Amino acid sequence: MNEFPMSTAPILSAHPVEPAMRATILDALRRIEAAHHVTILFACESGSRGWGFASPDSDYDVRFIYVPRLPWYLTVEPQRDVIEVPISGDLDINGWELRKALQLLKASNPTLLEWLRSPIVYREETEVMAPFRGLAERGFSTVRGYHHYVSMAKKNLREHLLGEVVRYKKYLYVLRPLLAARWIRAGRGAPPMRFADLAQATLNDPVLIAEINRLLEVKMRAGEAATSPRWPAIHDFLVRELEAAHAQGPVDDGRLDTSGLDDFLRHTVARFDTRQP
Repeated sequence: MNEFPMSTAPILSAHPVEPAMRATILDALRRIEAAHHVTILFACESGSRGWGFASPDSDYDVRFIYVPRLPWYLTVEPQRDVIEVPISGDLDINGWELRKALQLLKASNPTLLEWLRSPIVYREETEVMAPFRGLAERGFSTVRGYHHYVSMAKKNLREHLLGEVVRYKKYLYVLRPLLAARWIRAGRGAPPMRFADLAQATLNDPVLIAEINRLLEVKMRAGEAATSPRWPAIHDFLVRELEAAHAQGPVDDGRLDTSGLDDFLRHTVARFDTRQP
């Protein structure tokens, strides 16, 4: 049930990726495919640019899902199931092998669900990712997702927001998971990645929204490491909301539908086994 009426006040949001940087990222993805003999099924922006509140010096956090050729799966010893490229300038790029991604999907990993909801998609094999999204939706555990977001908010609040001087972005690193928990608590399923969508749907206090917009405006102009004195109104809301999140929670969603994962893996590996990157 929706217990948080949607706000009519707009929430600031920006997803800056210049055409030249997009071309650089696409080229990097092609080189990864050729070097590792894999096919990239999906690639997106996962960090602050995906959330919609990047600073001028924010990294490009590119994340992808890939499938190797069939021989990769036919070895006695398990092989490395991630590809991590050394950070170059402001480009941070790495990915998960398909079986690993499906294992995380089965565990209702919220990070994976956020990737699928990213507003910035660089690459996508649509015929594969459409059923993958269906599997992810059917396998999402509201209980696991809820506890993930509440734990993340608690950790960031304790580690970064208890001093008199704080980094701007750390407020958003607590606010975003708390609003994601609100979203789940309202019975809406997996939350969106875009912060503006999340805030618009879960907040209706115009004073708080105005303060959050001021924070977003400053954060999107300042550097990633920029600090300021504590913002009392936002800080007080975070403390109250964390208490409410601990006191409440979603009802157990019972046995989730994770059938079809093995068939999906086999079909996808076979489909891309002979394709040249």
